[in-house]
Amino acid sequence: MAISLTQNALTSNTIEAVNNPDLPLHQGKTIQQEIIQAIPDLVWLKDSHGRYIFCNQSFAEFFGVSAQQVIGERDGNFLPSQLAKTFHRHDQEVISSGNASTQEQPILLPYNTQQSYLEITRVPMCSPQGGLRGVLGIGHNITSRKALEIRQQDSAERFSLAMRGANDGLWDWNLETNEVYYSPRWKNMLGYGPNELGNDFDTWANLVNPEDKAIALAKVQDYILGRETTFEVEMRMRHRNGHDVFVLSRAFLVHRQSDQKPIRLVGTHVDITDRKESEIFNNKNAEILKMIATGKSASSIYDEIALMYEARNPGMRCSMLELNNGHLLHGGAPSLPKVYCQAVHGLKYGPEVGSCGTSTYTGKRVLVENIETDPKWADIKHIALPHGMRCCWSEPIKNSSGEVLGAFGMYYDYPALPNENELNDLISAARLAGIVMERDQAQRQIHELAYTDTLTKLASRAYFYQVLEETVAAQKSCSLLYLDLDDFKCINDSLGHDAGDLLLQEVAKRLEGVACHNNFVARLSGDEFCLLVKESGDRLTAEKLAHYCLTAIAQPVKLDGRTVIPACSIGIAHYPSDAKDPVTLLKAADTSLYAAKEKGKNQYAFYQPEFTQQAEYRFQVEQCLRGAVEQEELSLVYQPQVHLETGKIIGVEALARWSHPQLGEVSPGEFIAIAEKIGMIKPLTEWVLKTACNQMVSWMQMGFPSLNVAVNISAQHFLDDDFVDLVQHILEKTGMPACHLELEVTESVVQTDIRNLKVFQDLKDLGVLIAIDDFGTGYSSFASLKHITVDYLKLDKYFIDDMITDPKSRTLVVSMVEMGHNLGQGIIAEGVETVAQYDMLRRIGCEMAQGYLFSKPIDANGISKLMRRNLDRGKHMWSEQLVA
Repeated sequence: MAISLTQNALTSNTIEAVNNPDLPLHQGKTIQQEIIQAIPDLVWLKDSHGRYIFCNQSFAEFFGVSAQQVIGERDGNFLPSQLAKTFHRHDQEVISSGNASTQEQPILLPYNTQQSYLEITRVPMCSPQGGLRGVLGIGHNITSRKALEIRQQDSAERFSLAMRGANDGLWDWNLETNEVYYSPRWKNMLGYGPNELGNDFDTWANLVNPEDKAIALAKVQDYILGRETTFEVEMRMRHRNGHDVFVLSRAFLVHRQSDQKPIRLVGTHVDITDRKESEIFNNKNAEILKMIATGKSASSIYDEIALMYEARNPGMRCSMLELNNGHLLHGGAPSLPKVYCQAVHGLKYGPEVGSCGTSTYTGKRVLVENIETDPKWADIKHIALPHGMRCCWSEPIKNSSGEVLGAFGMYYDYPALPNENELNDLISAARLAGIVMERDQAQRQIHELAYTDTLTKLASRAYFYQVLEETVAAQKSCSLLYLDLDDFKCINDSLGHDAGDLLLQEVAKRLEGVACHNNFVARLSGDEFCLLVKESGDRLTAEKLAHYCLTAIAQPVKLDGRTVIPACSIGIAHYPSDAKDPVTLLKAADTSLYAAKEKGKNQYAFYQPEFTQQAEYRFQVEQCLRGAVEQEELSLVYQPQVHLETGKIIGVEALARWSHPQLGEVSPGEFIAIAEKIGMIKPLTEWVLKTACNQMVSWMQMGFPSLNVAVNISAQHFLDDDFVDLVQHILEKTGMPACHLELEVTESVVQTDIRNLKVFQDLKDLGVLIAIDDFGTGYSSFASLKHITVDYLKLDKYFIDDMITDPKSRTLVVSMVEMGHNLGQGIIAEGVETVAQYDMLRRIGCEMAQGYLFSKPIDANGISKLMRRNLDRGKHMWSEQLVA
């Protein structure tokens, strides 16, 4: 446009001047010439010899010269030589042809570091007679436009290279006409040639997966309407061969400049099939690992593993076989016919038993290219061939220790050996299946450990609780027999724990022999067993079973060369009559067992509600006793011991008493046994000894120097290495003479156990007196007396009660008194309540006695008063006291 205007401006004046030979070109300035001087285009005139006869201001400024330096000069006088030659050549072409020409001329001037561009039009100027007068040149500065074109060209080249390097397919959708351009690469991605497929929207619509089409179009709509700032979508498109190609599509909008309306959507397609298949495979693999971790069944996991690798390798069928005692067991094969799976199930493995049988036997990979001709399949190919199986590759499935657990097999319906990817899949599939098989192997071991008692092989405590809860949850009536071996501790203590374990194993066998098909037998702990009689809650059935148990267990058994006759006690409870839930039922049976023990052992007891009350009472006693001992809330009472010949009080027995604000008076028989059970007997005994010794020292200071104080000692103390030191420490701290302290122990302690004998001797070395309490009621006293030095034998009240009326009791008392004297031991009779008993004991030589005849156990003040009276009255006060 600028060039044409310039030419028009020149026609009326400048050209006229050129054509008028009488008018010099440089004279006569007109309005047109002023315009030419002002326009931005470069304008110049040359004569036929190439000398400049005119140039406008824009020309001069562009080349950095003045008009005076140009007029009359040729190009070579002020332009770079190469540019001057180019100008001259183009001028000559115009002169010789007589036609105008236009060229783009790059120009690099010395004073400018950047190249400029001129679009130069050269027009031949002729005189009216037709002779050439010169050349008119008009130059339009296109440097900015040229730079933009270069940038656009560079961008296009870079885009082309990027597209080629990225292997992307290009598409350009005209939103107004609905025409779509699909690049050759786009078509090739889907298996089509450059000239195939139409250039319309329906081409894409017919190829995209129907499930993904709506999603993709919704994203397009959101992007066009500005609800989304970018467009990106993943979708599946159908390849010419029939399989899906996963495509990632990205695009940008092109707007019309005038109204900014979107007119085109230009985008790319990237084939992400490999990435998506790998992602799907990894997700599926993670899902399978989750199934393994969350304990899903092995068969369901096997099927998922098979399907995962079959999807990865179209046409492949997979199977997993577990190895069990040399036989192959069907694990999972979702795509193989059931008849084939049934045929191989239980097949014995060997060196020529198909692919999997050989693989499990050798522990090595077996690749069979052709089942029909391979000798390893000779005996079993008739099973595989009818179902289209022509090749089989097998990988042994192993655990982390290398033990073969099974085999993973891959089949195709044509002969083949695996390629690299298929071989890698075979190996990884076997490893994944190995995780499942090893997990199941570990779970079976864990189940056995958790649900089976390792010693007796009976059900464990945990398994018993589970079965009991299931039975109660099903609201089925049942009976529970709770068994405990009597005096089992004595077996462990005397014969050792190995013998005890043998006895428990034998008892377990006997209980299993007694149990019926609907009985569930378990070992709860130690020597405790349970029998659950399912679907039976009647008393008669439970009673018969209890009889059978007592009889079976009471049969002799040899342990460590000795014959032992075991016995047990049984507690029986019924659901739902005795309890409404498993915990309460167990508690009811346990309290019944306790009642059977209290009744004398080797018998059974049915649950009664009062048993629970008694158990709760014992529990409360346990809870309160610890604090009572620690806070010294117990008290001591004393019962006098009288010399029968003189009637003088020569000693007292210290007895602990406990009065609780809520429980009331708790008997010593209860709280002492509980103290032994909960480990509080040592602090209790320490408090009793200290309190009794302090009181004894106080009485001595009051004028009763010849008294002894007796304290009962638990059998547990004779297994305590610190007991002798404790006694010595208390004697020293209280200032109590050792010869006035009498320790009473029951017959059960007087054994030949070397530890007991040593404690006895250490106590005697301290100077302490020792008495055997309740003498005559045990079974080992006579055999043990020769091993220890004892100061007194205390005859049990059981013999004293009826010795006046029963000759046998009197004979036994006389014999025990004589025996004690012959062994150098004093005799103390317990439970003396009448003067007749007093007189008879004195006549047969019994030295001392205690009982209600003299006094009930009373506090220290009461004893002090009693001793003062005894100093005055002597033995006469006892007969007077009885009469009173």
